[in-house]
Amino acid sequence: MRAASSLSRPITRAFILFGVVLSLFFAVLAALVVEGIEVHLVDERLAEVEKWARPRAAAGLPADLPAGLRFHRGDDIPLSLRGLPAGVSEAEIDGIGLHVLAGSDEAGPYVVVDHESDYEQIEVLVYSMFAAFFAGFVILALFLGRFVGMRIVTPIRELADAVGQGALALPHTAREDELGILARALDAHTSELRAFLDRERFFTGDVSHELRTPLTVIMGAAEILVENNENPVVRAPARRIYRAAQEATECVTVLLLLARTPELGLFPPVSVGDIARTETDRYQHMVADKPVVLRCTGSASIDVRAPAELCVSAIANLIRNACQYTERGQVTVVLEPGRVSVEDTGPGLPDAVRQTLDRDAAAIPSSGSAGTGLGLSLVKRICEYLGATLIHEQREGGGSRLTIVFPGDFTQS
Repeated sequence: MRAASSLSRPITRAFILFGVVLSLFFAVLAALVVEGIEVHLVDERLAEVEKWARPRAAAGLPADLPAGLRFHRGDDIPLSLRGLPAGVSEAEIDGIGLHVLAGSDEAGPYVVVDHESDYEQIEVLVYSMFAAFFAGFVILALFLGRFVGMRIVTPIRELADAVGQGALALPHTAREDELGILARALDAHTSELRAFLDRERFFTGDVSHELRTPLTVIMGAAEILVENNENPVVRAPARRIYRAAQEATECVTVLLLLARTPELGLFPPVSVGDIARTETDRYQHMVADKPVVLRCTGSASIDVRAPAELCVSAIANLIRNACQYTERGQVTVVLEPGRVSVEDTGPGLPDAVRQTLDRDAAAIPSSGSAGTGLGLSLVKRICEYLGATLIHEQREGGGSRLTIVFPGDFTQS
């Protein structure tokens, strides 16, 4: 599993978002508390001093104030503090922050000045602590999110890797949580699919082996009839029987190969061009009695690492289908680098077949000849086995073009 698509990332982001939101919430609360404390400690302190010092100053008595507090009235008020609005305000003189309570009575304006209040330093310290708390909480959320994310994602990744590698026993099936339920469901589903594939492979192999003996007998009897009988009434049906049995034998061989695990890199190169030209000559009899020209064009040399029988069957089915359904015109086998195409001037593929070409091979209706009875379904399965692609295109003026594009990993042009 790629790190970019790991589930731990959204989990980590969720923890960080939670940390940021929670920190901002507490920061807002702290700001409100700090402002409330400022009103209580500073503003009320100045108000208390103003209540005590103002009547003494009006009576001409000295006002002994605590250190840092000053009371000024009338002309004694510093120029920088004159004209302040009534109430508590902040001012700065020579870089020193002051809290000033301004007011007036019948004796004139006055101010109470707090010169040495350390509340500003306390306020800066409190906000600094909250900033450090914010950064620490976000970092803690980051590491906690990564930790929790890895604790959640690691078992899922182990389970996904085991499924991807086709392990016989999946991990975490003994867990009692949701992951254990998922692991047991995947294990049951994987076992069911494995059993189904084994049954299909055994069935295909057994049926194919059982068909070999009667097909060999049929081919032998038909060959004897062709060679030892001079009667054309007998020889022609015998040839058809021999060709049908031969095609059925090839189909059996193909089914046996498709039932095995693909190991294409171990096969020697096969010349697709030679196969195409051979199959073109082989099916000339199908157009001998029709105004149809069957030919092979192109000189591209295509060597594919794949079983020769599969390449023969795929190309032969395309040629046979085209020859069977084309009543006039031409059937052309085109060799191009990395691909082989079969074009015809027939009626084209039915709508149902065209719609299912992009689906699973098993969904494609049979449209082949009597020899295999599988047609495009078999070609599609062979292409999937080889990792190749079957492409259908409609020709201008009618007909169709079916192209097998071989994978570059197993192709040498």
